[in-house]
Amino acid sequence: MGFSPEWLSLREPVDRQARDDALLQRAVQAAGPQPVIMDLGCGTGSTLRAMAEHLPSGTRWHLVDNDPTLLQIASDQVHEAQTHVLDLGDLPALPLDGVTLVTASALLDLMPAGWVQELAALLARRGIGFYAALSYDGIMHWDPALPDDAGIRDAFNKHQRGDKGLGPALGPEAAAAARQAFDHAGFHTAIADSPWRIDADHAEMHAMLVEGIATAAAETGVAQADAWARARIATGGLCTTGHQDLLALPQTDLGG
Repeated sequence: MGFSPEWLSLREPVDRQARDDALLQRAVQAAGPQPVIMDLGCGTGSTLRAMAEHLPSGTRWHLVDNDPTLLQIASDQVHEAQTHVLDLGDLPALPLDGVTLVTASALLDLMPAGWVQELAALLARRGIGFYAALSYDGIMHWDPALPDDAGIRDAFNKHQRGDKGLGPALGPEAAAAARQAFDHAGFHTAIADSPWRIDADHAEMHAMLVEGIATAAAETGVAQADAWARARIATGGLCTTGHQDLLALPQTDLGG
């Protein structure tokens, strides 16, 4: 699964449908009349594309990722974009001067608690709002169900809490922990559910998702992960995967 352009392309329509529209609209409002938006871990630019139709012309973007290939794909989507090949572990290096909103998608669940707390404190000092969509929340339902679904989900959730390079990740606790961190830093916060619903119309994504879940479960020691994946792909059906969107606005922001 990972962060290949293929995976990111497959998941983008499902991400777009899952995003909570009310929080997205509030994030657009918070970006102001002349938005300068920094997208952390931008990938191929899914956040940019999800927000673009709601933003005024002339919106400027700072696209941040550690993968130059993904950054190039993202920057090709918009004229007013600067790209930054940066390690997200170095938050003080972010070029935040003039930025009116910071965004991220499918990122917080990969990060440790300390990183989220540091980001909240940094944005509080700058008076910058934060919109983070699609943090995995540990909920995974399959219809029709298979006997090993729950065990595989639990193993996957355990894997999600593993170290992704900066320390033990928040995994399914990401949105709740981020909300607490931003509340503590003095922001107004709001959370909304943004679940994936993956059915027969997304068969290729369904298969790649199942394979990624099985790989993660196997890495935690689940012997039947491969057999589960074969049965799960053959069975098909509907997969509902829970995510949550977070909006954190400075106390002075009238949008809060």
